[in-house]
Order: sequence, then C-alpha cells, then structure tokens
Amino acid sequence: MVFRKALSYNVSHDLKVNGAFMSIDVYCHSRCTTCKKALKWLDEHGIKYTLRDIQSDHPDEAALRKYQALSGLPLKRFFNTSGMKYRELGLSAKLPGMSADEQFALLASDGMLVKRPLLIKDNLVLAGFREAEWAEKLG
Repeated sequence: MVFRKALSYNVSHDLKVNGAFMSIDVYCHSRCTTCKKALKWLDEHGIKYTLRDIQSDHPDEAALRKYQALSGLPLKRFFNTSGMKYRELGLSAKLPGMSADEQFALLASDGMLVKRPLLIKDNLVLAGFREAEWAEKLG
C-alpha cells in the first residue's frame, strides 16, 4: 500500500504556491482510516507532502503550541477524542479541570492522543480530515 511505502521512505514533496515552494507535513497513523482517506485525497489532487508517523515522530510541546495558535482552534480540538488512549485515560472527564500547560504536556507525551491527520503547511494547520475544508484551504 502507498501509505506504508511512504512511511518507510519518509518521502518528501513540496507544493508550489504563488511561485514559492511550500513544504507540507502530514502526521498520520498507518491504521487510521481517516488518515488513509486524507492521503488518498492529497494524492488525487496532486498535493505533495512529507508523511510523518504520529506514533513515533509526533510533535513536541513547543510545536503543538505553535500549531494550536496558528490554527485558531480550541486546544480540545487537538485531542483524538475517539481514540482508545483518550478513553483509557478518561480524558473527557479530566480535560476540563486541566490547565492548558497540562494539556499541552499530555498531548506531547503520546502521539496517539493527537487528532489526526494533522496537516502543517507554513501558517496553515488542519486537525482532522474534512474534505470540504481541505479543498478550500489547499485547493
């Protein structure tokens, strides 16, 4: 499958926008069906990217802080609320009582807690795959 091959080789590609090359990083998990749909969409639209394994190469706390600020999204949207790890830790009950610093530290501790796919392109951050949003922002 292309996904596994891209992960193995960590293929790097660029997108040319307004005459300048823009690097795109996409954090995914190999068994995530939403990630597979997102990568298929990118491939079908000829958008090149660097594929990163969210489990072994997840963003650190500083990067997550930057991504959240750039996205304009609430911090909770960066949590993979449908993931097993999120449920195992009982985070739906714990997050409201945690400070932002504690939440960022928790996100940085385990890539499986991070919403995926997570697409990073210069000043654009997309958490999760919503085709219409990706088409608007990347089209």
